Amino acid sequence: MIPYDTYFGYKHRYEDTYAGLPVIEVVPEEDEEIPDPASVAVRISAEMDDDYDVDEAFDALLKRVDTAKVPALVIGEWEDCYGTSSEHLVGLLVDNAARFPGLRSLFLGAISSDEAEISWIQQSDVTPLLEAFPWLERLEVRGGTGLALRPVRHESLRMLRFETGGLPAAVVRAVGACDLPALEHLDLWLGEENYGGDTTVADLAPILSGERLPALRHLGLQDSEIQDEIAAAVAAAPVVARLESLALSMGMLTDAGAEALLGGQPLTHLHALDLHHHFLTDAMVARVTEALPGVEVDLSKQEEAEEDEGEVWRYVAVSE
Repeated sequence: MIPYDTYFGYKHRYEDTYAGLPVIEVVPEEDEEIPDPASVAVRISAEMDDDYDVDEAFDALLKRVDTAKVPALVIGEWEDCYGTSSEHLVGLLVDNAARFPGLRSLFLGAISSDEAEISWIQQSDVTPLLEAFPWLERLEVRGGTGLALRPVRHESLRMLRFETGGLPAAVVRAVGACDLPALEHLDLWLGEENYGGDTTVADLAPILSGERLPALRHLGLQDSEIQDEIAAAVAAAPVVARLESLALSMGMLTDAGAEALLGGQPLTHLHALDLHHHFLTDAMVARVTEALPGVEVDLSKQEEAEEDEGEVWRYVAVSE
């Protein structure tokens, strides 16, 4: 489950740890070398208060760090990230791919809401990263505006995560059209339509079939306005039988979606079912818990729908 901060929300700066490694930030003004880059995750970002941009941070990384040994890289804020896309950064990484033969984990856009709201972050086509780093095992991207992906085959990728307040349906379809034989962990924060989240259940069909994802063990289809429809589709999805964990959290799940889950294929083989941030009644919470006694079920953050002039309002956990 993604940690939730009561002030910053679902915060992702990865200042302390990433991919199980301590994070070291490369600061251009400092001359200190990183003694053992193979044992840390390196983070670079623009720091407006310190008056340097992300290009300078990247140059410092190339000069001061033995990049051949770097296993994990975190890209934080870039200057004007709410007006300038990540295309330039993607290009820098692609152009220097040969200098990072040990890179296995990459996070693009580790930017918390105090720096830029998730739907303000301007992303770009991230396909070149998968093409330039065939040995990459983990790719995570935060921000859905301008995000694009083309179908590719990638032999090494084990984890793919898109954190957005609105994930374009074209990206979801591209994920479903990719051949990812090693992928074990897939998280898609689908978001809401106001912020570009236009995915339908039909767009998810190739993922739910699991045909191109033979190694998948965790599936997260989260933060959705159509969480009930997704739950109903998941209830009959072939991929579920081989999963160890399933996340339908952060969205607008109601009793109808939970009823569909309970009435579908067995879920008792799961180790974990994440439904946190939901709109279930107390009675349904009890039913889900009782139906899955051997499963670690997260039903935290029980929300209440709001009524205004006869209309019922629910909300996803992450949107703007």
